[in-house]
Amino acid sequence: MQITVTADPDADDIARVDENLSRFNDDDVGPAERKPLSVFVRDGDGVVIAGINAFTAWGWLYVQRLWVGEDARGQGVAGKMLSAAENAARARGCHDAFIDTFNPVALKAYQRSGYVEFGRMQNFVAGRDRVFLQKKL
Repeated sequence: MQITVTADPDADDIARVDENLSRFNDDDVGPAERKPLSVFVRDGDGVVIAGINAFTAWGWLYVQRLWVGEDARGQGVAGKMLSAAENAARARGCHDAFIDTFNPVALKAYQRSGYVEFGRMQNFVAGRDRVFLQKKL
């Protein structure tokens, strides 16, 4: 047995781990039925000024990235995008949503959208806590 550590992994090695873990989990708890879900906000020229990259799996919406461009901030854009993502997730049969952040402004936006804290990693980065939130859909 040989253990290696790399910052430049082979794509086939990554795929092998991902595929085998997915297969194991599918056998253990049932198929994830993982599907990407993105929401984009565009300006008048069609340029993306805000967006969500997420996926649905096992009846959950997993919001991985939520970004609002500087000019669109403070206008409720995050809440509108979350609502759109949640509606799409409900249409896929999802019952809950998950998101995390270490940004205090984002935390307040998520809480305004009905997300409730269930965990926290203190001093995650730059003296900020990483907060984990969920919402019943």
